[in-house]
Amino acid sequence: MKKVTAFAMAAVVAASALTGCGSSSTAETTAAAAETTTAAAADSTEAAKEDGKTYNVGICQLVQHPALDAATEGFQAALKDKLGDKVKFDLQNASGDSATCATIINQFVSNNVDLILANATAALQAAAAGTSEIPILGTSITDYATALDIDNWTGTTGLNISGTSDLAPLDQQAAMLNELFPDAKNVGLLYCSAEPNSKYQATTVKGYLEDLGYTCKEYTFADSNDIASVTTTAAGENDVLYVPTDNTAASNAEIINNICLPAKVPVIAGEEGICSGCGVATLSIDYYDIGYKAGEMGAEILMDGKDVKEMPIEFAPEVTKKYNKANCEALGITVPDDYVAIEE
Repeated sequence: MKKVTAFAMAAVVAASALTGCGSSSTAETTAAAAETTTAAAADSTEAAKEDGKTYNVGICQLVQHPALDAATEGFQAALKDKLGDKVKFDLQNASGDSATCATIINQFVSNNVDLILANATAALQAAAAGTSEIPILGTSITDYATALDIDNWTGTTGLNISGTSDLAPLDQQAAMLNELFPDAKNVGLLYCSAEPNSKYQATTVKGYLEDLGYTCKEYTFADSNDIASVTTTAAGENDVLYVPTDNTAASNAEIINNICLPAKVPVIAGEEGICSGCGVATLSIDYYDIGYKAGEMGAEILMDGKDVKEMPIEFAPEVTKKYNKANCEALGITVPDDYVAIEE
């Protein structure tokens, strides 16, 4: 900076000398050059400030379970890869409570963070309600149109929100159930009524399953307090259960397993973490990958000034058929060769 300023001053001195020789046009040209150089110095200083900026990122995760944890881990890893030590995270967990999500988001807004990651639907809805100014990225969101009540979905929200989806193709999930249990008659769809994306998945899968000839019924629990009683009813009335990517179910998979496994009722799960806890098979995505992609999007917003409103929702690059070896063995289920065992 000192060198640039010295150069600017030298240019001004040169301009004065030339003026003394009676060359006014040359003096004006040189003075203009000096002004340009000074402006360039100011721009350089501003750029230097930007280079030294530390970005503050608030992360609101609805609840702790393996899928959401992996998404958060991937998000942080991507931003660290892109920004190094120029990013700081404020990671907050809402312990499954939507009201706590709102409190966390309000604190982020008060702290004027540069970016918010909302991990799971309730966190995204709280973030959307909390600010229309700070860029928001979601992850572990099944369907943004449902979560944000957007009609005429085009792939972008048109809001200060974008992110990544954890949706594995629902028609393929129905096809998986049919592949493994072609002789089943009744399928129960088990999910939390407080999670709109769970209802979206269950309703959509129900349509596909009914097209395949199954009789389907939805079974909903309000929270973890009634999950055991609802699961017991569902297991007693059906040949197979389907559990979508539901956060309450993910946090209580052991309860579901302790009811369904003794009852000999297999569970097709919407994601790998739930399948590990209580399922037999799932069409799996990698939550670390969708979190990492969200982190890359965050770097584009923070470093490149990309407009979040114009960023399309991104999806997992691939899906894999996976199975829970222990539960399949306990229930006498043999899966096709293209299924991969979930690592224990």
